[in-house]
Amino acid sequence: MLREIDNFYIQKAEPAKSYLQAMRHFILKYNNNITEAWKYKMPFFCYKGKMFCYLWLDKKTLQPYLGIVEGKNIEHPQLIRGERSRMKILLLDPKKNLPLTVIDQIFKKAMLLYN
Repeated sequence: MLREIDNFYIQKAEPAKSYLQAMRHFILKYNNNITEAWKYKMPFFCYKGKMFCYLWLDKKTLQPYLGIVEGKNIEHPQLIRGERSRMKILLLDPKKNLPLTVIDQIFKKAMLLYN
């Protein structure tokens, strides 16, 4: 039987499906202190046991995005606050390569907040 978190990825349509799976792999390999969790019916990633980021799809556009839990404390030109009070998101385009340099910049800033 599949876990709910695995089902989340499997049930998505392409190209978002492969893109989200690639993001999942990248996040889990990024740092040994990052672990995966199923919270609020969505895939979360924890850093040293604390909620760090999550993957989701925009309800209207179905565009994947990376949510940064402590986004309000991070300045980066590609992070979007929108109506959120604590978190910011990074919109992802599944027709393009993963923006690994941008994600690395954001993760480095976010990890400083947890250390």
